[in-house]
Amino acid sequence: MTAVDLRAALPGELQQVEDLWLEAARWLADRGLDQWQYPPRRWRMEEAIEAGDCYLAFRDDRAVATITVHERADPEWWSEDDPASALYVHDLVVSRAVAGQALGARLLNWAGALADRRGKHWLRLEAWKTNHLLRRYYVDQGFELLRIVDLPHRNSGALFQRAASSRTGLRPVTSPEAKESRR
Repeated sequence: MTAVDLRAALPGELQQVEDLWLEAARWLADRGLDQWQYPPRRWRMEEAIEAGDCYLAFRDDRAVATITVHERADPEWWSEDDPASALYVHDLVVSRAVAGQALGARLLNWAGALADRRGKHWLRLEAWKTNHLLRRYYVDQGFELLRIVDLPHRNSGALFQRAASSRTGLRPVTSPEAKESRR
C-alpha cells in the first residue's frame, strides 16, 4: 500500500475536510442511505480543527481521509459507560478514490493506538442506526455493538467500542505549520 501521512488538520484546511464529508454524503445518497443527508455542520468541523482533534490523511499531498478523535463523551450516548475511560471517534471519512485499501481500518487502528498512549481503555464511536453495512464494518474492525439508543432527535445511536490498542500502520506527520497553529 502506498504511504499515507496523517496529521492534525490546519485551520486553512477546513474546506478539504468538508469536501471529504460532502463526497461521502453523495456516495451514501446514491446508495439510498439517509446518513449525512443534511448540510454539513461546518461549525463542528471548524471546532474540531481548532481543538486539534480533526486529522487529515494525505497520499501524494492530497487529502484522502479525515477522522476526528477526542475525549469528550456525548452524554446522550455514554453517561453509563465510564466516559473518561475512552477516546471517541467521529466523522471518519475515506475518499472513494482510495476506497477498498483498508485506510479506514488503519485510521481506526491509529485512533486505538492514540487511546492506548493516553491511558484509555476503550475506543468508542456511535454509528447511524439504519446503516447496517456500516454497523457490519465496525464489527469486522473488532468493535462490539454495545446497544442501540433510540432518541427521536438523533439518527445515530448504534454504540460501539473496542479495546484500545497499540496497533497503528500510519505515519504521523508534524509539520512546522501544524506546530505553529497550535500555539
